[in-house]
Amino acid sequence: MFNSIKNLLGFGPKTDFKSLYENGAIVLDVRTIPEFINGNIPGSINIPLNDLPVKMRILKDKQQNIICCCASGMRSGVAKKILQANGYTNVVNGGGYMKLLQKIS
Repeated sequence: MFNSIKNLLGFGPKTDFKSLYENGAIVLDVRTIPEFINGNIPGSINIPLNDLPVKMRILKDKQQNIICCCASGMRSGVAKKILQANGYTNVVNGGGYMKLLQKIS
Protein backbone atom coordinates (compact mmCIF):
# COMPACT_ATOMS: atom_id res chain seq x y z
CA MET A 1 0.00 0.00 0.00
CA PHE A 2 2.77 2.43 0.95
CA ASN A 3 4.62 1.70 -2.34
CA SER A 4 1.46 2.41 -4.33
CA ILE A 5 1.16 5.81 -2.68
CA LYS A 6 4.85 6.54 -3.31
CA ASN A 7 4.47 5.62 -7.00
CA LEU A 8 1.34 7.74 -7.32
CA LEU A 9 3.19 10.75 -5.91
CA GLY A 10 6.19 10.19 -8.17
CA PHE A 11 8.53 8.80 -5.51
CA GLY A 12 8.70 5.30 -6.99
CA PRO A 13 11.60 3.74 -8.84
CA LYS A 14 13.27 6.03 -11.37
CA THR A 15 13.15 5.12 -15.03
CA ASP A 16 16.38 5.30 -17.03
CA PHE A 17 14.88 6.94 -20.11
CA LYS A 18 18.26 7.40 -21.76
CA SER A 19 19.04 3.69 -21.55
CA LEU A 20 15.58 2.76 -22.85
CA TYR A 21 15.95 5.19 -25.76
CA GLU A 22 19.49 4.07 -26.61
CA ASN A 23 18.34 0.44 -26.57
CA GLY A 24 15.60 0.96 -29.14
CA ALA A 25 12.53 2.01 -27.20
CA ILE A 26 9.78 3.56 -29.29
CA VAL A 27 9.08 7.17 -28.35
CA LEU A 28 5.35 7.67 -28.83
CA ASP A 29 4.37 11.34 -28.97
CA VAL A 30 0.62 11.70 -28.39
CA ARG A 31 0.38 15.45 -29.02
CA THR A 32 -1.61 16.87 -31.92
CA ILE A 33 -0.01 16.98 -35.35
CA PRO A 34 0.58 20.77 -35.22
CA GLU A 35 2.25 20.42 -31.80
CA PHE A 36 4.44 17.60 -33.11
CA ILE A 37 5.46 19.57 -36.20
CA ASN A 38 6.57 22.50 -34.00
CA GLY A 39 9.12 20.30 -32.24
CA ASN A 40 9.67 16.65 -31.43
CA ILE A 41 12.16 14.01 -30.41
CA PRO A 42 14.07 12.68 -33.43
CA GLY A 43 12.75 9.29 -34.45
CA SER A 44 9.57 9.57 -32.40
CA ILE A 45 6.23 8.36 -33.71
CA ASN A 46 3.28 10.74 -33.59
CA ILE A 47 -0.13 9.26 -32.84
CA PRO A 48 -2.38 11.93 -31.32
CA LEU A 49 -4.10 10.70 -28.17
CA ASN A 50 -7.55 10.90 -29.76
CA ASP A 51 -6.37 8.57 -32.56
CA LEU A 52 -4.53 6.10 -30.33
CA PRO A 53 -7.36 3.57 -29.85
CA VAL A 54 -7.65 3.14 -33.63
CA LYS A 55 -3.99 3.51 -34.62
CA MET A 56 -2.20 1.64 -31.81
CA ARG A 57 -2.01 -1.40 -34.10
CA ILE A 58 0.95 0.40 -35.72
CA LEU A 59 2.82 -0.66 -32.56
CA LYS A 60 2.95 -4.33 -33.50
CA ASP A 61 5.20 -5.73 -30.74
CA LYS A 62 3.31 -5.56 -27.46
CA GLN A 63 6.51 -6.34 -25.53
CA GLN A 64 8.51 -3.50 -27.14
CA ASN A 65 9.63 -0.75 -24.77
CA ILE A 66 7.48 2.33 -25.37
CA ILE A 67 8.05 5.78 -23.89
CA CYS A 68 4.95 7.96 -24.16
CA CYS A 69 5.33 11.74 -24.20
CA CYS A 70 3.22 14.83 -24.80
CA ALA A 71 3.50 18.48 -23.76
CA SER A 72 3.19 18.09 -19.99
CA GLY A 73 2.78 14.40 -19.12
CA MET A 74 -1.00 14.33 -18.76
CA ARG A 75 -1.90 12.93 -22.19
CA SER A 76 1.06 10.57 -22.14
CA GLY A 77 -0.19 9.20 -18.82
CA VAL A 78 -3.56 8.48 -20.40
CA ALA A 79 -1.82 6.93 -23.42
CA LYS A 80 0.17 4.63 -21.11
CA LYS A 81 -3.04 3.41 -19.49
CA ILE A 82 -4.72 2.85 -22.87
CA LEU A 83 -1.77 0.84 -24.15
CA GLN A 84 -1.51 -1.23 -20.98
CA ALA A 85 -5.25 -1.97 -21.10
CA ASN A 86 -4.67 -3.34 -24.60
CA GLY A 87 -1.87 -5.69 -23.65
CA TYR A 88 1.26 -3.56 -24.10
CA THR A 89 3.52 -4.59 -21.24
CA ASN A 90 6.56 -2.27 -21.28
CA VAL A 91 5.11 1.24 -21.38
CA VAL A 92 6.36 4.22 -19.39
CA ASN A 93 5.20 7.81 -19.18
CA GLY A 94 8.08 10.02 -20.29
CA GLY A 95 6.16 13.21 -19.48
CA GLY A 96 6.66 16.37 -21.49
CA TYR A 97 8.71 15.94 -24.64
CA MET A 98 11.09 18.82 -23.83
CA LYS A 99 12.04 17.30 -20.45
CA LEU A 100 12.24 13.84 -22.01
CA LEU A 101 14.58 15.20 -24.68
CA GLN A 102 16.87 16.51 -21.93
CA LYS A 103 16.80 13.14 -20.16
CA ILE A 104 17.76 11.15 -23.26
CA SER A 105 20.40 13.56 -24.61
